[in-house]
Amino acid sequence: MKNIEIDDELYQYIASNTQSIGESASQILRRLLNLDPAKATVKKLEPHTVGLEKETKVVEEVKEKPVVTSVSKPAASVFNVLNKEELAMQKGVVGRFLFILSAFYRTHKGAFKSVLDIKGRDRIYFAMSKEELLESGSSMNPKQIEGSEFWVMTNSNTTRKKMMLHEVALSLGYSEDQAEKIRDYL
Repeated sequence: MKNIEIDDELYQYIASNTQSIGESASQILRRLLNLDPAKATVKKLEPHTVGLEKETKVVEEVKEKPVVTSVSKPAASVFNVLNKEELAMQKGVVGRFLFILSAFYRTHKGAFKSVLDIKGRDRIYFAMSKEELLESGSSMNPKQIEGSEFWVMTNSNTTRKKMMLHEVALSLGYSEDQAEKIRDYL
């Protein structure tokens, strides 16, 4: 069995080159490296969880000799689900803002509630309902974060939205450098 550890940037690169649902990391790498996909057939796929990392064991058969390969994935990261092409297709700053927040929610459903603590001096930025946001101030322009029960105030300038994304990233456990990178996606 071979274990390969890769950094977040490489994992993101491999994930961003997925061409079909269910395509394995091995299949993606074989395609990117122009290796013959027929030489490795996946026999068995067994997901395992180790701490916060997910590990997938793949048994492959190459010229009748079984090879076991283990691919370790980093803990859930918004960088694994944010697709730059889809992000660029969003309509304006508000569209990109909501798209990034939706990616955060999909990646961190259990911890996303922490965004409710992110507030301005006089108003809240996130809530569980449109009405809750409207009650906290005027000109909120609340929008629901796609795929979630959370709402966000969108009537703020781009600088404020960047600050909000930065705070969301920090509240979900990202490093300062990662939070700045996410903020710059807007």
